[in-house]
Amino acid sequence: MATPGRRGAAALLLAVAAVLPPARGFSLPLQRPADCGDARYFDISRLACGPCGAHQRQSAGGSSCVCQPGYRMVSSNGGSSIICEKCPENMSGVTQDGWNCITCPKGLTSEGKCKCLNNEILVERSIDGILLNEALCMHCNGSEQSFSASDASGNRCVRCEQTFINVSKSCDCSSPNILTGGLCFSASDSLPPKGVATVRFGQLGITLTSAWFLKNLQSSASACWLYSNLTACQALGNMCVMNMNSLSSSSTDACGLFQYIYVNTARLGIVHSIAFWRHNLPWLYYGDQPGLASQVLEANHFPTIFSFKGTDKDVKLQFIAASFDAAGNFLKWQNLEGGILQLCPDTQTKLSAAYAFGTTYQQSCKISVSKILLDFANPIFYDLFLEYNGDNGQQYLWAVPVLNLNLQYSEMFVNQGSNMNNWLLTRRFFLVDTLSGKENDLGKLPRVIRIASKITISIRLVSHTQRGTIYPPLLTIAYTDVLVQNPETQSVMVSFSVSYEMNQSEAQIQTDITLGVLGGLAVLWSLLKTAGWKRRTGSSIIDLQTVLKFLLFYAGDLANVFFVITVGTGIYWLVFFKAQQFVSVLLPLPSQEEDFVTYIACAFSLKALQFLQLLVSQLAIDIFFIDWERPKGKVLKAVEGEGVIKSAAAPVSIWRTYFIANEWNEIQTVRKINPLFQVLAVLFFLEVVGFSNLALMDSSSSLTRGSESYIAPWSRILRFGVSAALWLAIAFLQIIFFSVFYERFVEDKISQFVDLCCMSNISVFLLSHSCFGYYIHGRSVHGHADTNMEEMNINLKREAENLCSQRGLLPNTDGQTFQISISRKMRLHYDRIHETLTRKRGPARLLDSSANTFEQSTRAYNTMNKFLSSFIDHVHKEMDYIVKDKLLLERILGMEFMEPIEKSIFYNDEGHSFSDVLYYGNETTLLIFDVLFFSIVDLASQSFVLAAILTYLQQEIFRFIRNTLGQKNLASKTLVDERFLI
Repeated sequence: MATPGRRGAAALLLAVAAVLPPARGFSLPLQRPADCGDARYFDISRLACGPCGAHQRQSAGGSSCVCQPGYRMVSSNGGSSIICEKCPENMSGVTQDGWNCITCPKGLTSEGKCKCLNNEILVERSIDGILLNEALCMHCNGSEQSFSASDASGNRCVRCEQTFINVSKSCDCSSPNILTGGLCFSASDSLPPKGVATVRFGQLGITLTSAWFLKNLQSSASACWLYSNLTACQALGNMCVMNMNSLSSSSTDACGLFQYIYVNTARLGIVHSIAFWRHNLPWLYYGDQPGLASQVLEANHFPTIFSFKGTDKDVKLQFIAASFDAAGNFLKWQNLEGGILQLCPDTQTKLSAAYAFGTTYQQSCKISVSKILLDFANPIFYDLFLEYNGDNGQQYLWAVPVLNLNLQYSEMFVNQGSNMNNWLLTRRFFLVDTLSGKENDLGKLPRVIRIASKITISIRLVSHTQRGTIYPPLLTIAYTDVLVQNPETQSVMVSFSVSYEMNQSEAQIQTDITLGVLGGLAVLWSLLKTAGWKRRTGSSIIDLQTVLKFLLFYAGDLANVFFVITVGTGIYWLVFFKAQQFVSVLLPLPSQEEDFVTYIACAFSLKALQFLQLLVSQLAIDIFFIDWERPKGKVLKAVEGEGVIKSAAAPVSIWRTYFIANEWNEIQTVRKINPLFQVLAVLFFLEVVGFSNLALMDSSSSLTRGSESYIAPWSRILRFGVSAALWLAIAFLQIIFFSVFYERFVEDKISQFVDLCCMSNISVFLLSHSCFGYYIHGRSVHGHADTNMEEMNINLKREAENLCSQRGLLPNTDGQTFQISISRKMRLHYDRIHETLTRKRGPARLLDSSANTFEQSTRAYNTMNKFLSSFIDHVHKEMDYIVKDKLLLERILGMEFMEPIEKSIFYNDEGHSFSDVLYYGNETTLLIFDVLFFSIVDLASQSFVLAAILTYLQQEIFRFIRNTLGQKNLASKTLVDERFLI
């Protein structure tokens, strides 16, 4: 039940809703103070323009109204709440505060106020504050008794600048004395050359006259030259830095004037025993002698030992900078932690991570020009040092050289080349210059601004150091010139990075040597494989096919060489970089990783070629199932077309052959590892446990990173090393588990297949080459396998109690699997029968008209079965065989020394090497291909998840292709109807 209070509230809401505009809601038009014009002001309460009253105009700030010239204020409450009154004709001026009218003897300003001449001050009231009827212009006394002159605002007399007094004994700098930059110099003084107040912005092709240089360049140079004025010298140096420290023998710009003073003040001596640092002058250059840069950067070691695990002094780079303003005033010492040099905003923790030793740091962002103009209205100049402690505990500073990529020496960008001997190192730098690009008025926006768009601090490790010794750091800086047009829409990309490097030439040489040696061994190994393949094909002629086969063998072996080198390299850097305490190695730079990535790409390409060749060869093997089962008795059978019933041998069941064919079909893609478990386990350890964090280019070996921590960029070498090591370790554990436990106590599909052949009374005859293959002897020791359950159990019991002969091909042996090397005569006979077996796929005109295709194939099948069974039983003396063991060297080399000229050779094979025509026997090739595929996808996408998904997909795709085409080949070669292969 509604209460009266609720009904009243509802009525109020309805009333408010009724007065709301249905379409506009809570919107309002956007208006700015600049949009209001002279006759209106910006009302801050309404955020909109409002009209000024009569005889009023907009104030300078825009948020109120003021009286027009010739009118005084009568009352004022802010905004438009003012009342103006016209001044009388004889008192047409208005006082500075705008409240009174006054007579102005020397004229009016554009604002209607009184004005006075130079060196005069305006007086409107007496000492006790009484308003004068007529304003006075009082002349400041510049004589020796006072030496006074009007201040910049013209409101009071102050002591004039000391140079005026020194030169003219007054506050007047009349001819022939020289007035420049607010300073007075005598014409008889030996002044430096006339300076050129221009700044060149080379990227834009613009040279403009700077208002700051025009005002201060000559005066700063003269004061520095004549009086050794410290601030003037610093200001001159800053102007040279704003000109990119560029030097030209014919120019008298800021750097030319600085060099003139530097060269001619050698008598003043040097500072801190540093030859390039002159007394009273800032240290801007290291000198321009060829090869000096390499001496500065490599001749001396920084006197501090750094480590990855130690005190804060050992693991942090203690950078400190002396900062100056544009006028040359020293501001303060500043520690770089906290983002002093980083223009991109971030948390304090992430900004300070840039100076953790060993952490590769990268930061980039896009900043609007309007924000730059707001935050960097006045440029700050820095002299950078690296702090360290001496043996006596005293703190010392090591000067950090600067490589300015925009510097020009004799109109050439000498710092942009890779030859260190041509570099011209400097000291001072700035982040943003919004001052030198102002042309006419220092109070207006600059026409051009210059921004440090790329800053890199490079740390180089001393070669063969075991204690974390480094060379002096190098600050590389590149500036971008921006023509200011629309600051709100303009932006510039900036970046800051810290990189670590060491001389990798020795490692590269060792890698090249290893690659050369292993590559040479791969050639020899491939030649041996080719020789073995030629013997197995029964050919002794070196033809184009032989050359192609050698190249395929070499591709696979060279892929293994590249794989071993890349995995070894990745694990080496992973272990030695992450585990070290005192730094002895640093990771290769991204540019130095290109050879490594090339090796991985080569390994993958060559291994993919080997894998495809393996797939094709497995899909083209010759296989036949020899059925040893013999008919049991005879049956009566009607002869079609004759109406006669004759006795015939009882047919042998084909189901055993179908059964063995299905089992063979199932084991074609059986592997020693579970591919799905492999992918999921690798992904689990990388992404969940956190092993992926070991691939970051920092000194931490922790598997976890805090949400507030800085995440360093990935190292491609470490990324490959971590993923490859994990993949191989998990696969190795799977193989051990599969071989030691699963196959022994659960299921061994290869051995079970051999047992199944024996129980089914079916042998398997395989030819992987023309004259080489494998034989699985499955002849039942019980004579028959096509029997009932009771007899089958009895047979198994008799075999278990050793009441029957052994299963081996030879009497009293258990050897059922063999490698076979058959003679050419045997192969030709096999091919003749096989040709009729496959003629059903030939043209119809070649088929026997007296029998249909099925009957012809059946006869060919029976013929092949009879021939192979008789061959095994030594019926064909001209095609007989012998059984022997392989020599150890033959097993190692994977080839046969004896050539089967008269007789075929059956080699005892206890290792079930017939699995070489299956996935099972090629696990190494498959495993390496999977690792390389995973790594290639990851290096391209920088995503372990995507790499895992695509790796599993390719495994399933190739498994499907192998199963499907292998099934078709099986049906084609064995005459097993494909419909029975499930």
